Amino acid sequence: MPSPSSTLQRTTPRRASTAHRVQDLLAAARRVFSEHGYQGATTALIAQAAGVSEATVFTYFAGKRELCIQVITDWYGEISAELERDVPRLPGVHAKLAHVVRAHLVTLLADGSGLCALVLSEGRAAEPELAAVIADCKRRYTAPLMHALAEGQAQGLVRQDMPLRLLRDLVYGAMEHVLWDAITTLKRPRIDTTAEQLTELIWSAIAPRDASLSALMRLRDEVTQALRHAQPS
Repeated sequence: MPSPSSTLQRTTPRRASTAHRVQDLLAAARRVFSEHGYQGATTALIAQAAGVSEATVFTYFAGKRELCIQVITDWYGEISAELERDVPRLPGVHAKLAHVVRAHLVTLLADGSGLCALVLSEGRAAEPELAAVIADCKRRYTAPLMHALAEGQAQGLVRQDMPLRLLRDLVYGAMEHVLWDAITTLKRPRIDTTAEQLTELIWSAIAPRDASLSALMRLRDEVTQALRHAQPS
């Protein structure tokens, strides 16, 4: 009868090999979905990209839908974790908004335009399961900014006469139009310039009607941020 230690030695490499194969398949699937979209992607293409047989794909995943769901979930998990880490550290609503807008454009235009097109198209597609997964991912992804806007409303730094749902639609709807235009025309805007313009346009709509208070609060946030950067690490 084999000892527990010898059994562990045999199973641990096997588990490591399985995890490695799954990651290879997901990496290949991400490339294929980015290039071909959901409709154009096939398990055969994914298998080819991963350098395995199509039967191997089905050993680990039920099919294309499960692969796509995992790819989107993993990707959103990565970009959401970055916002969850960075946004709370920034002083003031304006700084948080500016960071989210720029990060969104960088992530979806500079780093992941293929996945951006996939998410934008499949979020409205007839695949209910896939659309539901994307909706759940978006809720987590938008949460850091929504928390900041809610706090801003509570402090009188953001208009209180508008529901958070409309503020969310204003912010992300404006950016979605920029993304769709870039994807359909294949013309990339200047990310820094576009992010700054979008931020100021959105801020002018959500800032309190008392312009002097808004300007004073923004100046305070900018001074706080500059002092933080000036401090030695």
